[in-house]
Amino acid sequence: MAKKLRAIGVVLSVIGIIALVASGIAFYRTQQGMNALQKFSEAQNVVLSYDDDGNLTDRGTTEGADAIMEMLEDEWGYPVLNGELDANDPVVNTASEYMFQMATIVHHVREGTQTVVLTEDVEYNGETFAAGTYEFDVDGRYWTDFDRQHPIEGPARSQAWSGTVHGLVGELGVGVVTHTSIQVGYAMAGMLGAMGLMGLLTGFALTALGKEPKESKEPETVLETETILETEPMDRVLVDA
Repeated sequence: MAKKLRAIGVVLSVIGIIALVASGIAFYRTQQGMNALQKFSEAQNVVLSYDDDGNLTDRGTTEGADAIMEMLEDEWGYPVLNGELDANDPVVNTASEYMFQMATIVHHVREGTQTVVLTEDVEYNGETFAAGTYEFDVDGRYWTDFDRQHPIEGPARSQAWSGTVHGLVGELGVGVVTHTSIQVGYAMAGMLGAMGLMGLLTGFALTALGKEPKESKEPETVLETETILETEPMDRVLVDA
């Protein structure tokens, strides 16, 4: 039984060491990813705006930021973490910051107006649109909400939801996924570390329990005493004789 305990202890200790090494590697690689995300945002100068009280602002007002946050949380259903919004670190490098920046772009596209110029009269569904300049209110429309065949809406859609807008939204979406993956990486590193430590401690404990107990030896004085006790009567007999 003792040998089995020692064997199990050694195996658990080895597994624990391997898990701790894997945890260290996972943490190191995850930290590298976080640093790269930070550097990338710094190089692009992608930052959020805050007032002196640490409140988010958009174009100088907190009301604008509140409207964006309302769209982000209520319409999009994204769970914003306030801890990821730091006025002392305005560089966009967390999932909540990426999502807020994305929502800012989308908000201004949907709330903006587009100028459409017709160079000639156009008839559409029985209605004639004379040549001239038109101001089209996007009015909260997403890309799929436009009538692309309409002589005004069609061009307005391409202008509002331009390739630049789609590219920025896509890039920010990658940032959200990247930061979320980094958080998962930290969690995995912590889990591996905890499992490795537990395996290592359990292995040491089983190895200690599996050690053979040392055999106890009786004191030699006891034997001498017994010898004396056994021979003492004979000595007395000889003296008496």
